Amino acid sequence: MSTIVMKMGEGTTTALTSKLAPWQVPSKNPYISFAAKKDGISLSIYTSGKIVFQGNQAEQLAQEFGYQAEDATSTTSSGQNLPLIGTDEVGNGSYFGGLAVVASFVRPKDHTLLRQLGVGDSKTLTDQKILQIAPILEEKIPHRALLLSPSKYNEVVGDGLRHNAVSVKVALHNQAIFLLLSDGVQPEKIVIDAFTSPSNYQKYVRNERNQVTNPLTLEEKAEGKYLAVAVSSIIARKMFLENLDKLGQEIGFTLPSGAGSKSDQVASRILAKHGMPGLAHVAKLHFKNTIKAQNLLK
Repeated sequence: MSTIVMKMGEGTTTALTSKLAPWQVPSKNPYISFAAKKDGISLSIYTSGKIVFQGNQAEQLAQEFGYQAEDATSTTSSGQNLPLIGTDEVGNGSYFGGLAVVASFVRPKDHTLLRQLGVGDSKTLTDQKILQIAPILEEKIPHRALLLSPSKYNEVVGDGLRHNAVSVKVALHNQAIFLLLSDGVQPEKIVIDAFTSPSNYQKYVRNERNQVTNPLTLEEKAEGKYLAVAVSSIIARKMFLENLDKLGQEIGFTLPSGAGSKSDQVASRILAKHGMPGLAHVAKLHFKNTIKAQNLLK
């Protein structure tokens, strides 16, 4: 099955919904504004303006609306024209919300789809854009995603506990890679968006029960260099945002991302209403924000 991606307005796609109206089907995905199925080909128009054709004859239908196949000899970015696992995490610098870590397996044949979707460093994408394209990535790209909730985080990270802020990320990255490899993928390279030195990573990973024997590369700013890392960054950001919203609904406050003064203020109000157990449910308590929030109540 092939996948073709176009943008609304490209070719003759502005007439797409009217021409395919007889084959329209319902969709429960909130980011899909129009869906159709014709001759075994599924079509989805996303609210971002992306149009995705899927099926054995997807390219043929897309060509009816002006799609032109790219030159198969076009080159990919240096260093990633091979099956590759990339990992990244989101939430490490935010007082509120969990810690999301994702490992993704990307092959050269996936590159065209990823570039058409606009995949890149998630830090350059708006949250709205991430929430729109992440579901497609979750469906199309083999990956493993882990989310450590604030309450669980507080059980294992801190003075006298099993982990510190670095070792817990090592454990999550290692586990995500291990699970993805256990699914049977065969990467020629594994890249981790570096959050510590290789020697420090190896020091902590020795304590993990599940060991990854494949060679690992820790590279700074890898999310801007490798599509596999960028995919992981986008999926992880979606997970973090959804978790932040869910926790906010549970505690009755809008929880900001980051660790600035706004987080101190919200934390102090949570403390006043729910006490430390309530704050522990939504925040990483070892951050200095906890003390600052307590001081605001004095």
